[in-house]
Parts: sequence; structure tokens; C-alpha cells
Amino acid sequence: MLTSLTTIDIIVLLFFVAIMPLTGLLFGKKDSSEDYFLAGRSLRWWMVAGSIFGTNVNSFHLIGMLGIGFSVGLAQSHYEILAPAGALLLCYVFLPVYRKLKVYTLSQYLEYRYDEKARLLYTVLMITLIVVQLVAGFYIGGRTLRFLLLNTPLEITYVQGIALMAAVTCSYTMFGGLNSIVATDNLQSVMMLLAGLIVAFLTFSQPEIGGLSGLMKLDANLPREAQKMHMYLPTDHPDLPWSGVLTGLLILHVFYYCNNQYLVQRTLAATSDNEAKIGIIAASFLKLLIPLFSITCGIAAAHLFRMRFGGLRNVLPDDAFLQLIATVVPTGYGLIGFILAGLCVATFSSIDSMMNAATTLVSVDVYKKYLNPAATDSQMVRTARITIGVVVVITALLAVLTYDPTSGSNFFLSVSNRGGYFTQGIVVAFMLGIWWRGASSRGAIATLVAAPLFAFGIEAFYNAQLGTLPAVQALFGPKLNFMHRVFLTFLFSLGVHAVVSRLLPDRNAKVAADTLAPGLPVRQMLLVAACLGGLVLAVFNGWLPSVAAGAVGALLTFGLFLYELRKTWPAEPVRDNRVYAGALCGLVVFLLFWFP
Repeated sequence: MLTSLTTIDIIVLLFFVAIMPLTGLLFGKKDSSEDYFLAGRSLRWWMVAGSIFGTNVNSFHLIGMLGIGFSVGLAQSHYEILAPAGALLLCYVFLPVYRKLKVYTLSQYLEYRYDEKARLLYTVLMITLIVVQLVAGFYIGGRTLRFLLLNTPLEITYVQGIALMAAVTCSYTMFGGLNSIVATDNLQSVMMLLAGLIVAFLTFSQPEIGGLSGLMKLDANLPREAQKMHMYLPTDHPDLPWSGVLTGLLILHVFYYCNNQYLVQRTLAATSDNEAKIGIIAASFLKLLIPLFSITCGIAAAHLFRMRFGGLRNVLPDDAFLQLIATVVPTGYGLIGFILAGLCVATFSSIDSMMNAATTLVSVDVYKKYLNPAATDSQMVRTARITIGVVVVITALLAVLTYDPTSGSNFFLSVSNRGGYFTQGIVVAFMLGIWWRGASSRGAIATLVAAPLFAFGIEAFYNAQLGTLPAVQALFGPKLNFMHRVFLTFLFSLGVHAVVSRLLPDRNAKVAADTLAPGLPVRQMLLVAACLGGLVLAVFNGWLPSVAAGAVGALLTFGLFLYELRKTWPAEPVRDNRVYAGALCGLVVFLLFWFP
């Protein structure tokens, strides 16, 4: 538990928290609906990068991921290391189509590609998902604010913490629109990075840890079953099985980056395709820092608490971050105040983006589409503001009524689990719609409706029947891991869409070319996959150290990107997004091999 804050900590904390809504109000633009919802399509690459990072990285990561590193280990890094797969699909497959159509919402794309019913279903599913995640965001934010201010002059309750978050985020989101959110997201990104890196530096500087190399030695001295510095856990692991990570988690990444309104919305607001792509890639590089300052920090905290205090002292995973601050951060310099300010703004960073996405969907896809087709810009903006108020009140109340602020579960995994019931049908509807001319509107609707039902059904059937069979239980455990459920639901959704589209095609309907994307370079992808498979085999059989295999795979991947540029080598490579994409892929491959 944190000790009482000093006067300088309180001043620093209040100063940096107050800057955020002031920044949002200062930079907000609301002259038109395009200004309010898409920032006038004026965002530069660094603004896109900061906003994506601020939207994606929040208190779930600083607190939840550190807690999973603390309790489970490095395998949680897959949430960050595999994320560029979805980001690059957005860059080179989905985003060019979205921007060509000049859509405000992704549901508009589904209407262009399929019909109005598909658009409405996506809107309903996305609003449902946003509500689920907003409730979770208010919960972790209220819990965090209560805990970090405990025994200080600023002490508040869980309910008061939720009320404070609602008031602050509404103050600029409601009046400034996406410009306000992008400005505050960039501020939040800088503060979160600095806060996380400060905690990581101080943690690894502890004499018991001795840096990253010291942490690796400490971990290696433990029994194999107690070690945490491993990326791949058994297929029957209840939280992070490697078989689920390399299947279901990839599907979740595709949804989050390619088909998720509140993340894609800021890329639609970029000044050009190139600016949007470089922004996405830059945000992906920043995300690769999270395993360093969050997950490995959690592993170091477990070792530090064990050696310094003789055990983990019943520290709950979601409270490990704050306990670590109390243990390693010196008092009297304002550092605790700054770190807590970074944590405070992290609690706001995704909530404001989800609010804006929900209001955009309601205003564009419900109000203007069905209730008032002739709505003016001022009516659209007014509707958006009313929607924010309603959504905030409902989700804040649900956070108070449905969550226990003293829970000891791994919250980050719980949120991923709950959201994973609704996304696979969406992914399939978009993927087949953008790559297959034969995908029909009735196939898309059947998929969007059937996927959540199948997800709930397969989980219940596995847990009650299949999971009781000894052979199945030995392979995948007694309970169906949510990543395995996601992958099974994805396969089911593919089958439903393909079969229904064949049986019930869209007769006399031409698929517009601008709703389709070019095919992927399959030959090159198969070549890389074959080489990486060979490297995996070499590591598995002990023919090659994992670090050496990672280096070879990284050079191979980056080299293939450069080879693809040979015919159209840019005059200014520094401005070509494909160069950065190749470097990103190479780094990802290296990290996947680093800790087997």
C-alpha cells in the first residue's frame, strides 16, 4: 500500500491531471460533424500514432498486464508482440478501402458492401461491446483511483473514483469531439510512457534484481514450473496456452485493429493514406515497449517481493503495480505524484475514445440514418453530446452495480474473455467481404447473428461434456480457454458465411470494386512461413539457439520487404511506410524467438 503522499507529490499529481481536460478543451474543434467525429481529416502521422497508443494502452496495461506478469509470466507479451499482425492488415488491406469510401463509421462500409441490415447489426454489436468495455474501464479506473489515493489527503471511494472519471472525460469529449480526444491521447501517451519507464528503471535498478540479465538469472534458478520468463505455455494452461495465443488471439488482434470503430476512427481522420499508415506502424513500435515496462516489471516485482518480504504478502495481481510503486519509488521528489498522474490519465485514455466511437455510431448510423435523414451538422453534434451523457450514466452505474472492487482475478484477461463472444462474426463479415466477391449480404447477416450464439454454446458444451473426457482434458484442460473458443467460433463463422453465401447469393447485385481489397502476396507469405517453420524446428531440436534463430528470422523478414521494393524503390525511403513495416515485422519475429 502506498505511503502518504508528500505535498510535492500532490501538487504534481493535481497539475498533470488538470492539464488533460484543459488540453482537450483548448484543441477541440466542433464547427461541423466532420470536425467533431473525424477531426476534419487533418491528423498527421505522429498524432495518429499517439492517439492509437493512448487509446490502446491504458490502465489495463499498466496495472493489468503487470499483474499478469506478476502472477503468470512473460507469455502475456503476446498481446503486444502479435498486435502488429492486425496493425499491418489494417495498413495494407482494410484502411485503403475505408478511406477510399470516405466513411465515418465501419458500419457504413458494411452497407456499401452488403446492405442496411448488416450495417445495423454491426452497430448494435459494436455498441454492446463498447458498453461492456466502458463498464470494465470505469471499474478498473475507480478501483485504481481509490487504491492509489488511499491514506492520502485526496482519499476517495470506489464510487467517487468512477464519478471523477466520468466528469473529467465528459468535460472535453462532449464538447471538443475527436480533436480533443487526439490531443489528450497524445498527452496521455507521453505521460504513460514516462511513468512506465520510470517504474521499470527503478525496479530493475534494485540490487535484488540487477537489471534484465539479473532477472533472467533469478528466473532460471527456479524450478521449471515456477519460471515466468517463457513465452509459450502448455496447451492446457488455463490463461495463456500457446495454441490459443497463435490462433484465437490473432483473431482478436485482427478485430481490434481492422474492424473496431473506436481505434480505426482516428486513422480515418489522417490527412493521407501514408500519414495514417506511418502512424499505425509507429504506434505498433511503441506497443513493443510494453513487455519491458509492464510485463517483465511484474515478473521482477514477484521476485523482489519474495526476496525482500519473504513472500508475495497476499498481493492481488491487479494491485501489484501500486505495491511496486510503494516499494521502489523514492519519496520527496514528486516522482510518485507524476507516476500516479500517469496512472490517472491512463484510466481516461480508452474511455474517451470509446465514448466518441459510441456517439459516432449512434449519431451517424441510428439518428441520421433512421430518425432524421436531413439532420444538420448542429443536430448531429447535439445528438452526439446527449448520447455521451446517457452512455456515461448507464455504464458508470453498471460498473458500480456489477463489479466487485476487491476482486482478485486477472482483470485484463477477464475483459478479453467477455469481449471475445461478439467479435468473430464481425471479423469474418469484413474479411470475406473485402476479399471474396461471392460473399453475400445474407451470409454476412447469418454470421453476425450466429457467431455469438455459437460462442456461448461451444463453451457450455465443452465445459459440460468434452472437458470431462480424459484425452481432451489432458490436451486443452477441463475448461475451454477463451482463445480456443474465439478460434473455434471464427472457423464456425467462416463456414456459415461461405455456405449461406453459396446457397443464397445476392442476385442481380454487382459488388463495387472499391469495396474490395487486392489479394495478399501469398507466395511471399508462404516463403516466410516455411523459413520460420524451419527455424522453429531447429530451435526445438537444439540445432540453433533461440536468439540466433530470431536474428536469422528477423533479417529474412526485413530482407523480403526490401526485395518487394526493388522495382519501385522510393526516392526518399524515409517517407515510405513499407520500410518501417519491414523493420517492424523483423523486430516482431526476433521477439517471438527470444524467450521460447
